Amino acid sequence: MLLLDALVLMAYGMFNLGVTLPAALGLLLVVSSLGHRAIAGWLDKRPAWRRAWRLSWLGLGLWLLSLLLFWGFLLLHIDRGWDDGAPVQAVLVLGSATRDGQPSTTLAQRLDVAAAVAERQPQALVLVSGGVDFGEKESEAAVMARYLIERHGLAQDRLLLEQASTSTALNLALSLPLLQQRGLAADAPMALVTSDFHTLRALWIARRNGYVHVRALGAPTPLSIRANAWLREYFAVLSGWLLGEF
Repeated sequence: MLLLDALVLMAYGMFNLGVTLPAALGLLLVVSSLGHRAIAGWLDKRPAWRRAWRLSWLGLGLWLLSLLLFWGFLLLHIDRGWDDGAPVQAVLVLGSATRDGQPSTTLAQRLDVAAAVAERQPQALVLVSGGVDFGEKESEAAVMARYLIERHGLAQDRLLLEQASTSTALNLALSLPLLQQRGLAADAPMALVTSDFHTLRALWIARRNGYVHVRALGAPTPLSIRANAWLREYFAVLSGWLLGEF
């Protein structure tokens, strides 16, 4: 199932860690199952390798336990949304993958949520953030802006485009100067729109970059990629912590 899930997503052009790791794990389990007798016979003659083999499976089990604990923590803390009517001066939308000049399903979900917030907050600027995706010629921000204008009728003069970032940390670091150029201070109330699983890390990074009154609004993650996205987020949080992004 792991291998099949990954192969289907790869067929749609998805090759991130949340896809390739399940493919590797699925392949390992298939090979271990089909070659169980041969592997066991080989290990019986090599005690040191047998111990290493058992330790490797123990390590995999401990890692899976840590993954489940992380998912439980994420489930308790993700922001799926708020609607208390509190005014915001800007709506920040973090980018995601695009396909042939169109937003992916994940990105479209974020943009639909952002458009709903913008409709309720007509005084707020809308900043879309994202650079040029792999294999694309147009920035994520340009694709996002066009979607909001054409699909949701958002006025072009409300939009700000940050088109150089390639990560969440850069999304937020490069967006703040653009907002400040339009007269918004770092302590202005803002809404941060991203996918639900991503809200926790995005808020950590935003606060590290000087955003003071920012609140997260999580768009639903498509069921077909939810497990893969949450797996990728496990490693993104780990690498973000190691790199000092939050």
